[in-house]
Amino acid sequence: MIESMRKYMRVGIVNFMAFPATMKGEGPILDATRAICRDDYFDVIEVTWIKDPIVRSQVRTMVETAGLTLTYGAQPRMLTTGSNINDLDPAKRRAALDSLKAGIDEAYELGAKGFAFLSGKYEDKTLEESYAALKDSTAQLCEHAAKRGDMPVLLEVFDYDFDKKSLIGPAPLARRFAEDIKSRHQNFGLMVDLSHILQIHEPLRENILPIAPYIRHAHIANVVMQSGAEAVGDMHPRFGFPNSEIGVKGVMDFLRILFDIGYLNAENPPIVSFEVKPWGDEEPELVIANAKRVLNEAWARL
Repeated sequence: MIESMRKYMRVGIVNFMAFPATMKGEGPILDATRAICRDDYFDVIEVTWIKDPIVRSQVRTMVETAGLTLTYGAQPRMLTTGSNINDLDPAKRRAALDSLKAGIDEAYELGAKGFAFLSGKYEDKTLEESYAALKDSTAQLCEHAAKRGDMPVLLEVFDYDFDKKSLIGPAPLARRFAEDIKSRHQNFGLMVDLSHILQIHEPLRENILPIAPYIRHAHIANVVMQSGAEAVGDMHPRFGFPNSEIGVKGVMDFLRILFDIGYLNAENPPIVSFEVKPWGDEEPELVIANAKRVLNEAWARL
């Protein structure tokens, strides 16, 4: 495509995946943030919990100085602690919900323009009970966020039987859930991830079209699906990683569908972020450079 991608989308990066040492809310957070703030390829930085309030303040100042948009991913709050927002144990669900509410407060403190989370594990025999628990928890999150401002609350759609084994989940269930929540909470939406779509075992169009009206955030990522292969699962390896599934063509197909549904548009360019993670001793900066080259080529060939 001849026109600049900036006309149709804001390019972001999931900072805590590119720099996984920060995923537990500690570590070289300022260095990781500074690396993206200095890179004018990016319009958006996605951060996660930052336990130190002084560091949170420094991150906000750094991001505002660089002119980036910041969004908040609460997934590590859940995944690194084993929390489950649809846990059928009331005490455990309450603890998960309290953590996510604290995350919403952190997100506002950071000046975030979006807050993302994920559903938890479930059992087939109690799926409807887990669904009801998730619906109640999500409604509370939307209400909590609405008290502070207009920041969107986004459920990221994950796999249901491959790696994270989250309730939401397959496209029909994701659509049902979005309809249920959106009918009462206008600040709710869905986040989609290219690599998760493969993990859900659904073709791109069959996954995206049913939930298109509810998509408010998108991730571009790679995945290894081959059992026993290195980096198999929801590991988000760099593009071109051995036995991985997604390359330039896969990114092109994803972008075309996002155009078709009107997500990519010139009137209100939405966020499309990379989610890539170094494997082994790979350097984050090189993995990020790899991702930028893939997007540049995919866009040029649209």
